[in-house]
Amino acid sequence: MSTNESLLSKADIVMADLVSNGGQLNPEQGASFIRRLIKAPTMIKTCRVVEMNASSRKINKIGFGNRILRSATSGTALTANGSNSTVLDGRAKPTTDQILLTTKEQIAEVRLPYDVLEDNVERAAAANNEVANTGPGGLRQTFIELIADRAALDMEELGLLADTAYTNAGDTDDQAYLAQLDGWLKIAGASGHVADQANATVSKAVFKSGLKNMPNQFLRDRTALTHYVSVNNLTEYRDTLADRATSLGDGNITGLLPAYAHGSPVEQVALMPETTGLFCNPMNLIMGIQRQVSMEFDKDISSRVYIIVLTMRLDFKVEQPDGLVKYTNIAAS
Repeated sequence: MSTNESLLSKADIVMADLVSNGGQLNPEQGASFIRRLIKAPTMIKTCRVVEMNASSRKINKIGFGNRILRSATSGTALTANGSNSTVLDGRAKPTTDQILLTTKEQIAEVRLPYDVLEDNVERAAAANNEVANTGPGGLRQTFIELIADRAALDMEELGLLADTAYTNAGDTDDQAYLAQLDGWLKIAGASGHVADQANATVSKAVFKSGLKNMPNQFLRDRTALTHYVSVNNLTEYRDTLADRATSLGDGNITGLLPAYAHGSPVEQVALMPETTGLFCNPMNLIMGIQRQVSMEFDKDISSRVYIIVLTMRLDFKVEQPDGLVKYTNIAAS
């Protein structure tokens, strides 16, 4: 046997001995947990937030929905004897309306045993008598950040998908949560405008139908409006743009250019149903908050657990339902 072969043989024997006798190092562990990525909210970052000091708040609306100018007759005043309550036989009066926000309380609770916080790769100080709302760092701080991220997504789910007629016999918690109120999609379908795509694949034609179904007064500033679609449908739309033999096409292949359709941005919404979309001004979507998101901390020394409780009081409404277009029956991508 050559010298090199002898060395390799000896090396193999040494390694085998390490493995069989427990001398090999254990797999290295990181000093922190790899956090599971979750879907990120989109719409609640841009919607109109109304702060409330009471459980209910009325938002008053006023405006003229019809022509107010008349052909004048010299020396003759306009009368108010007509039967139309908006245009009184010549004189005009504004239309008034109200939006009623009524908040509903939401809560999340997480309990963390002392030993879980002490015996993990993100080690924290042992449980002690510190002030209740400070506590040790380490894993608990990780949980606090994860709770905040998840709560933001859950808030958007309620605003987007809630429906008082929603049922889910297999999950009573899901039914109780989403049946609290009518969300933006439900309001758009009931009181807005519906653009049925008849199972068409997402394309510029889909977004064109949104503009054609939107009343003209809301199209004065198209850049203020947004097409909201699912993540997959935005990918499909970008793919159609990438087919163009232009810098726009190249940019959609090699980069992540902002997507537009007929002058309005196209945004992806993680929780948007695949066959559905929404076209509106984000400020037309209202989220009422009576109690700002509150996170409180305590501990049960008998059970030896830390307690984290997240609460808020919310409601979701639309300022002008006439300014919503709901896309339906988009082909699932």
